[in-house]
Amino acid sequence: MQLSRRELLKAGIGVGASLFLPSTNLLAQAGPLIQKKIPSTGESLPIVGLGTARRYEAVTTEAERAPLRETLREFKALGGKVIDSSPTYGTAEQVVGDLVSELKIRDSLFIATKVSISGRDAGLKQLEQSFKRLQTPKIDLIAVHNLRDTQTHLRTLREWQQQGRIRYVGITTSFDNQYRDFEQTMKAEKLDFIQVDHALDNRDAGERIIPLAADRGMAVMINLPFGRGRLFNAVQGKKLPEWAGEFDCKTWPQFFLKYLVSHPAVTCAIPGMAKTEYVRDNLAAARGRLPDAAMRRRMENFIDGV
Repeated sequence: MQLSRRELLKAGIGVGASLFLPSTNLLAQAGPLIQKKIPSTGESLPIVGLGTARRYEAVTTEAERAPLRETLREFKALGGKVIDSSPTYGTAEQVVGDLVSELKIRDSLFIATKVSISGRDAGLKQLEQSFKRLQTPKIDLIAVHNLRDTQTHLRTLREWQQQGRIRYVGITTSFDNQYRDFEQTMKAEKLDFIQVDHALDNRDAGERIIPLAADRGMAVMINLPFGRGRLFNAVQGKKLPEWAGEFDCKTWPQFFLKYLVSHPAVTCAIPGMAKTEYVRDNLAAARGRLPDAAMRRRMENFIDGV
């Protein structure tokens, strides 16, 4: 579903994300994960996925793989679908490919990765390596990472999309000094996805980039949803406010994630998960009620005051 800027502003004043999501999902705490649609196709994705930066980057032994195997097993069992990786994340692509293959769950997943190198030939080599590591003939989403040689790689990705090797194409950033160029690329290119850093204490992308994605019909994936750990540091030793129960929130991770995924134009947030307890906690943010616009402002005021 594509949202215009006017609709987005209206949502910010009035009823918020609940306007755009099925009421049955919002109310069913134990039901399936809430999903949102990719604007370019209408395909639905759960609003919380799994990121593989850091914790999957330096995995070399079975002892290190074992908890990640159980993490992915639990993720799939609870309805998780989106797994995001990158060739720049060390061993992450290989680990994901191996474990997904072992668990035989590839067909139920939406696998995303990136291209992050300069030059067409180098990009082609890196992309082929990603397919090999992820052990799949088709990758759901490949994005140009941090605008590195964007035009060159977008040409390649679109060729491969036409050939059926890639389903969706996008761009990513996690640096605010790239926002101006990121916006210009969004305005100039037809993209299925963008990925951008956004958190309750890092809301700059919500001012222009995310509304622009709504205008341009682009799905939005959120990286660094916990603000590189800043949010947990800010609330350390503090109790969750009682009013968090009004949107079925029981933990701080759910508080931070529900703020993000309740935004009408946000498709999916991808917190890192390397333990089964993280999977259960984070995916619970994709169940139950979500905060409306007024509650989102209350959450902003709360975190600004701690």
